Amino acid sequence: MSFLSPQRLTMLVFFLQPIAFGSWLPRIPDVQQALGLGPAGLAFALLGLPCGTLLTLPFAGPLVGKIGPRMAILGGFVLYSLAVALPAFAANPTVLFIALMLAGSTISFVELGLNVQADTVEKATGATIMTTSHGFWSVGIMVGSLIGSGLAALGLEAHWAILLVALIVLPVAIVASNALPIFAAEPPKSEHQRSVWAFPSWPLLGICFFVFGITMTEGAMADWSAIFLRDALGAEGGLVGLGYSVFAMMVAAGRFGGDTLKRRFGAVNTARICGTLAVAGAVVLFLAPITPVALLGFAIIGIGVSVGFPLAVTAAASLTDRTASANVAILSFVALLGFLVGPPVIGFVAEHFDMRLGIACLVPVLLISLALTGRLATRKPAPRHNPEADIAGVM
Repeated sequence: MSFLSPQRLTMLVFFLQPIAFGSWLPRIPDVQQALGLGPAGLAFALLGLPCGTLLTLPFAGPLVGKIGPRMAILGGFVLYSLAVALPAFAANPTVLFIALMLAGSTISFVELGLNVQADTVEKATGATIMTTSHGFWSVGIMVGSLIGSGLAALGLEAHWAILLVALIVLPVAIVASNALPIFAAEPPKSEHQRSVWAFPSWPLLGICFFVFGITMTEGAMADWSAIFLRDALGAEGGLVGLGYSVFAMMVAAGRFGGDTLKRRFGAVNTARICGTLAVAGAVVLFLAPITPVALLGFAIIGIGVSVGFPLAVTAAASLTDRTASANVAILSFVALLGFLVGPPVIGFVAEHFDMRLGIACLVPVLLISLALTGRLATRKPAPRHNPEADIAGVM
């Protein structure tokens, strides 16, 4: 495999995409304090990101299918880089909501294009890269989070710090994205494919509900990890950003090993092992008496949720009822409901009780995801299907 192979180029773009957004995450407490928001007010403002994504995804799926994933990544990256710093410029909660909504709308095109690109590369080359690609995404958001924490420690204001990171990453991302290969469109998998606007099939719904608890947890870690460490355990300064950095690092570690685990144990068993760890980590975090124990909880949760979304993406793309881009768009739409539901639920519980009980809300949804891991079972492969479908358990 050459150094600039399709697989490595895809992984590189996965790595670059979340860096700027990752630099925003440690600055959420700063923005909260500057705007004088309580947990519930912040939770409402943070709804802007998933709302923007959810409103865009129904149109993003057909568009990505029409223009191809590479063009979606290129165009989306430019718009996303311009929008990602806007939330830190917000002067009031309403503007913060709108700014996050704009950022979420642009993120949807980039991330959908990336997932379809990885699936296309897998089918064209026979290589297994989906989980590893998401591992590079996790490394990217971890790097962005660490950069954001570092720039905060240096005293650089949030809006200029995030904009600086976005403008540095953008030219590299454009060059890498433009080098992505274009493969011939895959012929229809079925003579009776559903419309992209049709109600999702039952197999797809099962996959979506499986991933709901996973993405709700990921969203909770992104939005509330720093505030949990500050409010529940009294962490200060650069320590408040460590929770998400540890979480993201372990998500990356889990994803880098995910393809190997899937080949050895199958998708269902891999998902069950990791799902059990996610539940255990949420319990540890809820009970944590001191910051080091909380960081251990973040680490266990990170391993636990690491492979959930990549497994679901490949499973959804392998279904034969409609195009891969349409199924992945629907999966992303439902999965993002986790990001939509998670922050306000935790915020409202924290407002009326405390942050620990807010975090405890993750336990029941993770148990539901654990119960639905069987939805990732092997399905009969169609002609020219992804070779991974022959393994015991489809990602």
